[in-house]
Amino acid sequence: MIAKLTGQLITKSPTTIILDVQGVGYEIFIPLSTYFALPDLQAALSLNILTHVREDAIQLFGFLTIPEKEAFVMLTGISGVGGKLALSVLSTLSVSDLITAIQTDDTDKLASVPGIGKKSASRMALELKDKVARLNPDSAVPTQATLPDQIQDDAVSALVNLGYRPRDVKDMVTKISRDQPNSLPLDDLIREALKQLSKH
Repeated sequence: MIAKLTGQLITKSPTTIILDVQGVGYEIFIPLSTYFALPDLQAALSLNILTHVREDAIQLFGFLTIPEKEAFVMLTGISGVGGKLALSVLSTLSVSDLITAIQTDDTDKLASVPGIGKKSASRMALELKDKVARLNPDSAVPTQATLPDQIQDDAVSALVNLGYRPRDVKDMVTKISRDQPNSLPLDDLIREALKQLSKH
C-alpha cells in the first residue's frame, strides 16, 4: 500500500490534486484543510497517503498532517461513512473541532457537515468517543496568503464542491466578505460560510 508520496504538484483544486512522482501522475483526493496549505504549482510536495482499494477502483487520499490521516481512518471505520463523506467532515471541521464535538456530544456541530444528519452525527459521536483521545491535532498547517478576490473565488469553488448550490454559496461568501472589516483568510471564510449555510 502507498503510505507517502513526494513529487511535483501539477494541478490542484479544493478536492483533488495531481502529484507527479518521477513521471507518474497520481490523482489524490484531499480535504480543504490540506488544500489551504498547498504550495504553488510545480513546487515539491509530500503527502501522507491512505490507499483505498475498492472492487472497481483504487483511490488515493492525501493529507499534510498525520492527525488528519488518522481522523480520516477513524471516520471511514464507521458504517456508512465512505471516503467522500470523511473528507467532507475534515473539510468542514478542523481535527481539533472534530475531537471537541465528539467528546462533548455536540451533534449540532457534527450535523453541520454536508451529508451528515442528526442520526449519523449521534452514531459518529458514540462510536468515536473512546478513539479520538489518541488524536493529536497540534501539527496545524499554516494557511497561504492570497489576494481577497482570489480567496472569495476559491471559497465559492470549495463550497460548491462540497455540494452547495453555486448561487447560495456566492451570495453567502459575498455577504460575509462585505460584513468583515478585514479580509478573512480562506479557511476562516469557508468555515463561516459553512456555519451560515447549515442554518438555512
